[in-house]
Amino acid sequence: MSRIHELSAKHWPSIRQIYAEGIDSGLATFETEVPDWNTWHQKYLPQCRLGISEAGHLLGWAALLAVSGREVYRGVAELSIYISAKARGKGLGTQLMNALVKASEEEGFWMLQAVVFPQNPASRRLHESAGFREVGYRERIAKLNGEWQNTLLLERRSNRIH
Repeated sequence: MSRIHELSAKHWPSIRQIYAEGIDSGLATFETEVPDWNTWHQKYLPQCRLGISEAGHLLGWAALLAVSGREVYRGVAELSIYISAKARGKGLGTQLMNALVKASEEEGFWMLQAVVFPQNPASRRLHESAGFREVGYRERIAKLNGEWQNTLLLERRSNRIH
């Protein structure tokens, strides 16, 4: 049975491994190396850092990044979600995403956004199932391993926060 929980520094080795798998896939991020704990810790907001575990093993994580330091955007965040390669396709991403959406609304976030590669259909389906919609297509926005990549901008507005 899976368990959703808050993340802390003690989870870093597992977070790092799952993040590395996402980087290695070439479908999850423009990052090419996993940062150290301090860099990761400073990048993500302190609230809404969630993990999903089974039998004491972290199988996925999700966290939010601020999109701006301006006060008017305090309720808007970018979502990162990663599921271990061995746990994909089992519904854990959906459980984690739903928990993150709920937690984000409880923290006062009215909009979540995500940037995904068009060639990652699993990520697109996961976001769409949680109420995200495509609001933009960015062509040749950045290079990954020397190749231009396109991205989709997805967003989800809260039904609870008006």
